[in-house]
Amino acid sequence: MNNCSKFRRNLFGTDCLLCGAASGPENICPACLAHLPYLRGSRCRICANPTAAPLCGACLAKPPHFSRTLAVFSYEFPVDALIQSLKYRENLALSSTFAQMLMQASGSYPRPDFIAPVPLHPLKLRERGFNQAMEIARHISGKTGIALIECRKIRDTPSQTSLPWAARKRNVRDAFSCDSALESGHVAVIDDVMTTGSTLDELAKTLLGQGAREVSAWVVARAVKSV
Repeated sequence: MNNCSKFRRNLFGTDCLLCGAASGPENICPACLAHLPYLRGSRCRICANPTAAPLCGACLAKPPHFSRTLAVFSYEFPVDALIQSLKYRENLALSSTFAQMLMQASGSYPRPDFIAPVPLHPLKLRERGFNQAMEIARHISGKTGIALIECRKIRDTPSQTSLPWAARKRNVRDAFSCDSALESGHVAVIDDVMTTGSTLDELAKTLLGQGAREVSAWVVARAVKSV
């Protein structure tokens, strides 16, 4: 980094991860923020999939164990690249950025009593070195004061991304455990991406079984199944 770049970073903050312009504390400049693929339009209240009705057909036929979804973005470029940079390139500064975006988007949603990041199995955690959902959740808890609870993944399942959509629910069945006393509270489950929702559904089932009154899903991005 040359002296000019160092001066600019000291004066204005971090360079934008997308265009290199001065961005300030959010790591993404205002111009790039304005053009990110925000999840807009009519969406299912429970799973955030596009639908003209309040609930999609899948949630009407078989509702998941979570009752609503807060999703900030559609999982497409450049948000997909940013999430992959956090997960696989250890760009941990993005966890604070994503946490801030989730907090800003949550204003019209019921405030949870607890937040619970989707856990990694200990073998996967040892391999990666960190859990991106936990990093995001820590920032949210620190900024809001909402209690953070830790669940456990007790089965080392294959990656969901490597499986067909129909097999993902079977893959995570009975994969989670939680010992926290939830006292009929509302728990928001934190993750980076929702695809089928199978992982979040299974963790929500575990939390309801532990005494939660309600579970909602808070995700940075929602992937929409092609039809």
